[in-house]
Amino acid sequence: MYNIAKAAFRNKHSTVASLLYSHQSRSISRQSSKLVKPERMAEKEEDKKVTRVLFCGPHLPDSYNFTRDYLQPYPFIQADVAHFRDVPEVIKNYHICVTLLMQMDSFVISRATNMKLIMQFGVGLDGVDIDAATKHGINVARIPSEGNGNAASCSEMAIYLMLGLLKKQNEMQMSVQSRLLGQPTGGTLLGKTVFILGYGNIGIELAKRLKPFGSRVIATKRSWPASIMNSDSNLVDEKGSHEDIYTFANKADIVVVCLRLSKETAEIVNNKFISSMKKGALLVNIARGGLVNYESAYQSLESGHLGGLGTDVAWSEPFDPNDPILKFKNVIMTPHVAGVTEFSYRSMAKVVGDVALQLHEGLPLTGIELVN
Repeated sequence: MYNIAKAAFRNKHSTVASLLYSHQSRSISRQSSKLVKPERMAEKEEDKKVTRVLFCGPHLPDSYNFTRDYLQPYPFIQADVAHFRDVPEVIKNYHICVTLLMQMDSFVISRATNMKLIMQFGVGLDGVDIDAATKHGINVARIPSEGNGNAASCSEMAIYLMLGLLKKQNEMQMSVQSRLLGQPTGGTLLGKTVFILGYGNIGIELAKRLKPFGSRVIATKRSWPASIMNSDSNLVDEKGSHEDIYTFANKADIVVVCLRLSKETAEIVNNKFISSMKKGALLVNIARGGLVNYESAYQSLESGHLGGLGTDVAWSEPFDPNDPILKFKNVIMTPHVAGVTEFSYRSMAKVVGDVALQLHEGLPLTGIELVN
């Protein structure tokens, strides 16, 4: 069995491997996701020949469900999920950790005595203490958003949130409940200037989708590689650097935040930034909640300066459903699902599975971007 599985893995494009994965599409509604408990973690002799992958749960469940699906033909790879509170106790038994929404601080990392790789099921590594991991000799990696459907999925969510705000989604529901027709009067993307704050892979996919709507696209990026300048010259009507963000915010009808969260970008959308936006302009965030200052957003919504907020991410997650910012009729929040599509998740599950197989066989790790 091992040799068959090994051969199938080495030929990633084999018909057998493809069929095995394509026929295993159980959804979360039909599959239970049992969390590992610390008392079940006593290592057995046979476990020493198994490469073990830990997902930090309980959120984003199809990340581990789809990874388990992909790894079913490979019994020498074990994928488990543990609740946040149990991770510090069980992490010592694992070789790969997929962090999801877990905060991987120096204490947790110090207990990962067998860990070879800490990775994200996606791009964001803002919750990982990379310096601590490096100190303990542990590699840290992300899955690039390009080519696996993640960037496309996130850009579609940005379109959804923009249209939801423009068409006044919450007010439309009120009209349905009140049996009112022909109201509210909404807006269109046609003729709107959309400012993409952070023109990376998601920004590129978003620009591609905005053009057919008849929108004018402006974007900022710290540096513009020649490859982007040449290949995407028709997608972006005006390009700027980080120093231009306030000028560009003043030109835009809609600002879409696509930046990675870091020390440099934390709360970059603050009172100064929002004040520089046009009165009535819309703000959409599909990146990280920490990029937007909560108080500035709330006060701008209350004053009417900010025309609406659409966000797939929150300042703390899971977010309090009774938070006062959700009481504004021009606020739309979704539960961190921009990249959670079956295409994207199965593609990234394959990356995680292949990395586990590569680590097991001592092969170079592919499909990921090491950051340390």
